[in-house]
Amino acid sequence: MKLLDLFCGAGGAAMGYHRAGFTEIVGVDIKPQPRYPFTFVQADALEYFDGHWADFDAVHASPPCQKYSWAARRWRNVERADLLEPTRKRLDGVGLPWVIENVIGAPMKYSAVLCGTMFGLRVLRHRMFESNVFIWEPSHPRHRGTVGGGQYVTVAGHGGNNAKGHGGRKAKQDAMGIDWMNDQELNEAIPPAYTEYIGRQLLSSP
Repeated sequence: MKLLDLFCGAGGAAMGYHRAGFTEIVGVDIKPQPRYPFTFVQADALEYFDGHWADFDAVHASPPCQKYSWAARRWRNVERADLLEPTRKRLDGVGLPWVIENVIGAPMKYSAVLCGTMFGLRVLRHRMFESNVFIWEPSHPRHRGTVGGGQYVTVAGHGGNNAKGHGGRKAKQDAMGIDWMNDQELNEAIPPAYTEYIGRQLLSSP
């Protein structure tokens, strides 16, 4: 099964799909991603999709989330590109199974919310996942611990500092289940456990 990973970043989502059983993954991003762990193409993600979608069995997209993040409310005078709706329109028009990931607050439809606690991770990092395939949402454990208490590792990101405790890069990597990214890449990534969970559902859907 071949997956197209749009707006791929350094490959947190891609690694989860790989672990779920996708055998070939191509990531596309406008910026260089030297640590992306699978085949990488530097290009405009939507333009690449228009020319190559028929070569794939499924699509994951993580369009830039800054417009909807908590940080955007602090910088109201800064215009942010909105790629969520253009991405959705393209994916809806081709008939492939697809998933869109974004931050809490983004205008997603029929989305599941995933959190690190659902997978035994020491990071919260709530993210929304919209799909044309139904996604079961796991039970959401109650968050334990207090800020600075060490129960959760802080990994800052566009979706807000939605983690607790502190730690260096190694602690962040361990908390996210990612061992190949630098600090900035970790800040923008999602844990592979999220897309491993979703990928298994995509592969088992009719």
